[in-house]
Amino acid sequence: MHYLTGTPAARYDVVVVGSGASALTTAATAAQAGKSVIVLEKSQLLGGTSAVSGGMLWIANNHHAAAAGLADSTAAASDYVRAVARGRGRGELLNAALEHGDTMLRFVEEELDVRFIFLDNFPDYRMDLPGARDGGRTVEPQLFNQRAALGALAGHVRTDGRLPYTMQEYENWGAFTSFPWDMLEKRSADGVTAKGHALVTMLLGACVQRGVAFAVQARGVRLVRTGERVTGVELEGGETITANDAVMLATGGFEWDRKLADSLLASRLYTMCSPPSNTGDGLKMAQRIGSMTRGTREAWWAPMSITGTLRDGEPVGSLLRFERQGPGSIMVNRNGQRFANEAQNYNDLARCLQSWDSPNNRTLNTPAHVVFDQSYLERYGVMDHRAGQPTPDYLVEADTLEELAAKIGVPAQNLLAAVARFNKHAAIGADPDFHRGESAYDRYWGDENCPWPNPSLGPLQYGPYYALEVVNGAFGTNGGIATDGRGRVLDVDGHPIDGLFAAGNATESAYAAGYPGAGATLGPMMTMGYLAGRTIAGLEPERTMGAAADDAAAGAVAAVPA
Repeated sequence: MHYLTGTPAARYDVVVVGSGASALTTAATAAQAGKSVIVLEKSQLLGGTSAVSGGMLWIANNHHAAAAGLADSTAAASDYVRAVARGRGRGELLNAALEHGDTMLRFVEEELDVRFIFLDNFPDYRMDLPGARDGGRTVEPQLFNQRAALGALAGHVRTDGRLPYTMQEYENWGAFTSFPWDMLEKRSADGVTAKGHALVTMLLGACVQRGVAFAVQARGVRLVRTGERVTGVELEGGETITANDAVMLATGGFEWDRKLADSLLASRLYTMCSPPSNTGDGLKMAQRIGSMTRGTREAWWAPMSITGTLRDGEPVGSLLRFERQGPGSIMVNRNGQRFANEAQNYNDLARCLQSWDSPNNRTLNTPAHVVFDQSYLERYGVMDHRAGQPTPDYLVEADTLEELAAKIGVPAQNLLAAVARFNKHAAIGADPDFHRGESAYDRYWGDENCPWPNPSLGPLQYGPYYALEVVNGAFGTNGGIATDGRGRVLDVDGHPIDGLFAAGNATESAYAAGYPGAGATLGPMMTMGYLAGRTIAGLEPERTMGAAADDAAAGAVAAVPA
């Protein structure tokens, strides 16, 4: 174990295992209440999966939306989330996320000085469901200079390697080919961070200011109990850290334990983009003392490609977003046919990759490929590849669609027919087969400056043609330890285990199989971390200034039909 901050000790009030956003929110909340806290990180870098995420928070009925005059209510959000979760979300967790999300948001802003950008036009992921809103429920971290705030500690924070820009800037700049890359390089050189990296560094700064100790290379392997109460954590190597009040397990998912993932998940996971240290340590520690587990079939699914990116020396997947959502590309299955709305949210699209062809005892839609042409490459580029550069190994290139079909192993007549039909309708801004471009979410991720009527749709025009393989991936698993609505771990009989809390991807998701919108991972996780921190400190969720007025306003908004 290597201490980064704080005075080494064998005993603290609160021992937090893991260093992602939910862990840091717990630590800062407890420290704010006067508790001594240590954060133990298994790897050499702080931040966990949160640090390589988009950093957004999905918080329904938040005070930013109210200030902007956007109609929302907890009731409408509840209708929407329950529909997204297909009725499988556990009410106690769902209610905690919805009812206390804005309380958490106010707390981290007002007390911890975490700063966000309000995205008033970022649509929910399922605009076809009751209670959905076309903006106002998502916030993202502001740009943040980690070097100025953290000093030498900044070098111990995990990053995904992307240059720092916000989603708000993405909207303004459009295609990656139009980004001011020189300016972004300078930002990075100056220590400026964005997205999940910025969120984590802001939370880290808040923790350090409140005296939280941090240690890396500190893998927890076993919970220590005195009688029936959890009183500490045994580390790999035998050292024990004692907790006077509570242990928080926030160790991330189990996706990198391949055998465990294969045995628990509902579908085969082919790649991930999370840190390889996510091997289910918290889940295993909790199971050893009889915790209940729930929701382990699920993950934050996403279509990904293998492009050679490494994380901690291990190959990770690259999320496909504009590559499949921009006008002028399509996705085809093993039969050379389109099989889904390519522009829909990544969680639902990935589920299409999981379909099974029972008569032939094989996957129905995979292998799958994004197919695009030279005009698309010239307008937008693909991943970090640009027109005029040597074609990277992860792309298949051919002069004609017939040749491309042969190279990716699909029937040429099917691919030709799929492109011809798509082109015919895309030119007039329609997709009668899969309704791509009809929802506000689809159009948000399109190109408003494209020369066709619908920003999500455009024809493939001329060769060379390219294909990029798509596999079933995930940001991380999102099932595991069962907790109550305050983050207290439950045993197999549903009773809280004294002294033990959990949050984040190590636990059952508040939204079960659902993915309501951008930030629906971090929003409820940080909320649970906040609630756990307050509970450990013996406090109720804080009532921030103006909350009563907000409650009255929420009641008035709730009367508006969803």
